[in-house]
Amino acid sequence: MQIPAGKLTFFSLMMINVIAVDSLRNLTVGAEYGYALVFFYLLGALLFFIPTILVAAELATGWPNTGGVYVWVREAFGPRAGFMTIWLQWVYNVVWYPTVFAFIAGIAAYLINPALVNNKVYMLTVILGAFWIATFLNFFGIKTSSILSAIGAIFGTLFPMVLIAVLGFVWVYNGHHSEIPFKLRNFFPNMGDLSNLAFLTNILFGLMGMEMSAVHAGDVRNPKKDYPKALLFSAIIILTTLIFSCLAIAIVIPVKELNLVSGLMDAFTIFFKTFHLEAFIPILAILIIIGSLSGAAAWIIGPARGLQVATEDSDLPKMLRHLNKRNMPTGILFLQGIIVTLLSLVFLIMPSVNSSYWVLSNLTAQLALIFYIMMFAAAIRLRYKHAKVDRAFRIPGGKFGIWLVGGVGIITCISAIILGFLPPTQIAIGKVASYEAILILGILIFCVPAFFIHKKKRIS
Repeated sequence: MQIPAGKLTFFSLMMINVIAVDSLRNLTVGAEYGYALVFFYLLGALLFFIPTILVAAELATGWPNTGGVYVWVREAFGPRAGFMTIWLQWVYNVVWYPTVFAFIAGIAAYLINPALVNNKVYMLTVILGAFWIATFLNFFGIKTSSILSAIGAIFGTLFPMVLIAVLGFVWVYNGHHSEIPFKLRNFFPNMGDLSNLAFLTNILFGLMGMEMSAVHAGDVRNPKKDYPKALLFSAIIILTTLIFSCLAIAIVIPVKELNLVSGLMDAFTIFFKTFHLEAFIPILAILIIIGSLSGAAAWIIGPARGLQVATEDSDLPKMLRHLNKRNMPTGILFLQGIIVTLLSLVFLIMPSVNSSYWVLSNLTAQLALIFYIMMFAAAIRLRYKHAKVDRAFRIPGGKFGIWLVGGVGIITCISAIILGFLPPTQIAIGKVASYEAILILGILIFCVPAFFIHKKKRIS
């Protein structure tokens, strides 16, 4: 059952893209690179972000139905591959949820007691409470979700990002000390130590999500016109805000002192105290919490609706096919809530909040990159298998063009997966063998069930 079209405008769709990708929680990871973060974001844009936008624009306008990447891969390689792809999109988000809500908990600590950011019990309590609130908000339907996304994108994400970028510019303009020297040699990263590239995987993860709004393509008033235009405008906003916001954090906090969870508020606190604006810290914290919650809400429903389409192909048990009166997949939402609750216990097990945050973030990125390999491969396959399907937007260059864009995307994903197994030197994660074993085991645990679920339904 599809949701009636015409409920999403161009502006709403653009804001869904921005709030889904332009996440504040990714800023501290980018700031770890110092001035070289500009190089990495531009590299990521060229090798991953732009190919993702081009592929999403072509496939979403060729198959403008609710379901997104699931429909694309299913049409390219069949139901089994389609189910595996949407399962990956859903499950990597499930692994991601504890980290984004840990970020929210870290921001909330500034309203109570900043020292709470290292309190495991506090972090776990806020993570689970905020997650379930965001989940229940999606029960009220796609129209409510899109309105919340637009409000959160403007006031809770874009405003703080623009504000910290402006504060960083004023900081440098007024001659304050900068922790990063703006020299050409610092623009390029040190390639001699591969461990310095460990954060690249998460840089790419910070650019993921432009295809997520494709699950709503069937709900757009004019998908063939508005969808590509929304991708273009949101991409410009995302890259600009990410780069300058990351630089602002790197300017005032030394890399060795940067906390992945609380680094953003640490930077704002330094700016506000220097410019005698301390009274605005609580107000900004509240805005960031609202923006982060709305962003998480957008991601909670996006992959779940894609998985909902898979249930219509009888790939999931009937208990997961339940929809409420607003056509929202409550069965799937409850299942992912249970999994997230169990995953969040890692914050009690790991030695520090920082290490827990990084392990879950990196595992999320690894699973997501596998998903994107399938999406890029589907784009290439569909140019041959369904060449005559009308697409309002086509990647230029014919078959060479689609091979170039899709091939670059696939190679970039594979390279980033390999680099992701290198532990970052900036974070104490314990023994390298144990760290890599956790990643490998995590990938297997979250990927293997998809094969058994699909096989069971085919036999029955």
